[in-house]
Amino acid sequence: MATSTNKTAALYFFKNDEGHNVTVNGDRYRAMITNFFIPELNNHDVQELWFQQASATCHTARATIDLLKDTFGDRLISRFGPVNWPPRSCDLTPLDYFLWSYVKSLVYADKPQTLDHLEDNIRRVIVDIRPQMLEKVIENWTTSKSAVAVICQKSYLKCNATRLSFE
Repeated sequence: MATSTNKTAALYFFKNDEGHNVTVNGDRYRAMITNFFIPELNNHDVQELWFQQASATCHTARATIDLLKDTFGDRLISRFGPVNWPPRSCDLTPLDYFLWSYVKSLVYADKPQTLDHLEDNIRRVIVDIRPQMLEKVIENWTTSKSAVAVICQKSYLKCNATRLSFE
C-alpha cells in the first residue's frame, strides 16, 4: 500500500494465477512494481515523489533497487538505495506510527475467520480512509516531528518537515 498527503493507492495482494496467496519474492515484487504500482503513479508527477520501503530481501535485491532507481532516481529511501533507510527506525513515517495500527484495529474488529474475509475488511477500511484524515496525519507528523533525532545503530537521523539528513 502507498500513501501520500491526501490519497492511499490501491491495495495489492500477492496471488498466483489461480488466485491463491503466495509468498513475496523478488520477481513477484518487481512484477507488482512494474505492472501495478508504476501505472498507479501515472496521474502523479513522479519527479516530486519519494519512494520508501522496508529492508525485506525482495525489496533490496539489486534488480529491485535498479528498477526503483530508474523510476525515482535519488528519491529512493531503502537499504542499498541512494538514501539508506536506518535499521530499526520505528515511527519515522505516518504509515509506521499511524496507519498500520489504525487499519489493524478496524480490520480485526469483527475477528475475520478466513483470508477472503480478512482481505475484504482490509479493502473496506482502506477505501474508507478520507483524504482529510491523511492530510491531518501528515500535518501532525510534520509539526510534531519537525526536529526529531533518532538513534539507530550508529546512524543519526535528523528529520524535519522538508528533508532528511544523515550525520
